[in-house]
Amino acid sequence: MAGDHGEPYDLGYRGLVVVVTGASGGIGEGLARALSSLGATVVAHAATRPEALHWAAALGVHSVTADLADPEATDALFADLQRRFGRVDVLFANAGRWPEPVLHLDQTSVASLRRTIDDNLWSAVFSARSFLATLRRTGPRPDGLGGAIVFTGSTAGRFGEAGHAAYAIAKAALRGAVSTLKNEIVALDPAARVNLVEPGWTVTPTVAPAIDAALVDRVTRTMPLRRIAAVEDIVHAALFLGSSRVARHVTGEVLTVAGGMEGRVQR
Repeated sequence: MAGDHGEPYDLGYRGLVVVVTGASGGIGEGLARALSSLGATVVAHAATRPEALHWAAALGVHSVTADLADPEATDALFADLQRRFGRVDVLFANAGRWPEPVLHLDQTSVASLRRTIDDNLWSAVFSARSFLATLRRTGPRPDGLGGAIVFTGSTAGRFGEAGHAAYAIAKAALRGAVSTLKNEIVALDPAARVNLVEPGWTVTPTVAPAIDAALVDRVTRTMPLRRIAAVEDIVHAALFLGSSRVARHVTGEVLTVAGGMEGRVQR
């Protein structure tokens, strides 16, 4: 991001304590790396595999593991971060999992449905809950730079996704969370904000093996920009939403990054 004369904009992350959940790859890793380059104190989270954050230490990024679908574990994580760093300023609630295989709702086990909701909704909600509890304890920053929560949603929550009902339900629910929490967070910090970045198809290491020309042609048929997003496309949008310097008057919003997608093709 550059200003009128080519110099980079100051997004205001330098010196902030920023938590990125689901940073073991893809969008989360991209966010953590970018935030580190912007001078933030970055805490990168992985659910169960600390080895997935092998890259973090070389960048000065702090790595943590926790099951964010467990509210007690999530509370303990954020309480520990407050003890270590004094406060937490920004949360990128990015953790989630696109479930396999493709199954209609009536074919999907109850256990699988619950795990998908845990991974994609409760992990985000409990992260936000613990972040807000931390903000309640510390209060706003003395410099007036507001706190922020940025959720990672999906176009599945906007347009649906056949064969992934629980995933679509979980991501749709995040829209309701944003609409509500934007009104709650200001009671703790009058300058704080809550937003959601909503990616469409994105080339991450997880989905890259499945992407071929036929798939690109099919999933981009309702997009005027007929390509699949790169990780940096989502990262740039999320960094904007999380910045209380350049997006200080943006809250309760959903920023869809999907090439202008207008819906799903059925076949």
